[in-house]
Amino acid sequence: MCEYFVKADPIQYEQRTRSVRIRGMLTSIRLENTVWDVLAEMAEDEGCTTNALICQLHDEILDHRGEVSNFASFLRVTSLRYLRRCLISQEKKHQAIDPGLNVDVPQLSTGTVHVSPVVRRTTKALAAVNS
Repeated sequence: MCEYFVKADPIQYEQRTRSVRIRGMLTSIRLENTVWDVLAEMAEDEGCTTNALICQLHDEILDHRGEVSNFASFLRVTSLRYLRRCLISQEKKHQAIDPGLNVDVPQLSTGTVHVSPVVRRTTKALAAVNS
């Protein structure tokens, strides 16, 4: 299992800094390239730019929590949760097609799920390995 992860292209985990204007203040956010890619997919699904999505996420977490202690980590976790939600949606679709498929799928609390190309490729790769 570890071999799959250690062979990842180093560019994927290289960090990149971008400037984003949040509530009128210019701020820099440093994230791994893969996280930026997932945020771009999320923004595309929402019909907005990556910067607009980041501003919306910032405003929503402030409204919900009252503070943001580590916004970069929040964005990393957000991207992971997005990918997980996409994978769960894909698993549900597979179960609908093949009810004999015995996969435990946790219930999602809210939101519409869009399956990203990354999840599609991952699902196909996993299916090829398991067959």
